Amino acid sequence: MGENPTEDIAAFTDVIVEFGDETIYDGLSFTVKRGEFLCILGPSGCGKSTSLRLMGNLLEAQGGEVSIEGLPPERGWNKLAYVFQSPRLVPWRSALGNVLLGMELRFEKQSKWEREETARRLLNMVGLQNDMDKYPSMLSGGERQRVAIARALSVDPNIILMDEPFSALDLNTRWRMRSEIIRIWKETKKTVIFVTHDVDEALVLADRILLLSNKPTKALETIVLDQPRPRDIENSESLSAQKSKLISLFRQLEQTADLETV
Repeated sequence: MGENPTEDIAAFTDVIVEFGDETIYDGLSFTVKRGEFLCILGPSGCGKSTSLRLMGNLLEAQGGEVSIEGLPPERGWNKLAYVFQSPRLVPWRSALGNVLLGMELRFEKQSKWEREETARRLLNMVGLQNDMDKYPSMLSGGERQRVAIARALSVDPNIILMDEPFSALDLNTRWRMRSEIIRIWKETKKTVIFVTHDVDEALVLADRILLLSNKPTKALETIVLDQPRPRDIENSESLSAQKSKLISLFRQLEQTADLETV
C-alpha cells in the first residue's frame, strides 16, 4: 500500500442519493485511506460512477455526508482530478497542449515556463517524451489515455478519480495500462479511487476492493489485498480464491436483480 496510509482522505457517511422516485444510495458509508489504491466494484447500474461525481461536487446528495480532506465537496473539489473512460482531449491541441490546459484553468498565477516544465516532466513520466508535439488523432487509444493521466497529475491533486479509464481499450493495451498506472501511483504516491466492473482488474490493481450492492446501493463487502505486485491471479491461490468469491457474489446480485424485475 502507498506510503503507510493511516488517515482517511475521503469519507461517505450514510449517503442518500435519489433520482426522481428512484433511490440510488440508501445510507452508503465507506472511507478511503490516504495513499491507497481503492477499487470500487459493483454490478451495472449500482452507482459506482455516482460516487465519483459526489466527490467532485458534480452531484448533490439528498442525505448523509461526503467529505474530501475533511471538507464538503464544494470546498474540496480542487484537491481532486478526473480520468474518464474517454480521454476527453482537445483535438486542436498537442499532447503537451492538452496537459498544459489543466494547469491553465487551475493555476492562473503560475508562470508559463513553470507550467511547461511540469507538463514535459509528466509526459516523460507516462512514456510520451517523444510524442509531446503529436495531436490526439496521431496517438493510439492507450497513448491518449496516458495524456489524460498526465493532465490529471498536472494539477497536483491529492486524489485521482478514475472512472473505468481502460474499458474502451483493447485487451493488450488494457494490461499494459494497468501496469503503467500502478507504476505511476507508486511514483507519485497519490490516492487513487478507481471505478471498474472488471473483477480481474480490481484484483490486479487494488489495495482494497469496495463491493457495492444492487440499488438501493450499500457497501456490501470490503476486501483487503496485500499480495505484492505485479499480481498473477491464475497462479496465486489466494487471488484465485478471492476471484471465485467475487464472481459468486456477482451472480447472487444478478439473481436478486432478476427476481426484483419479475
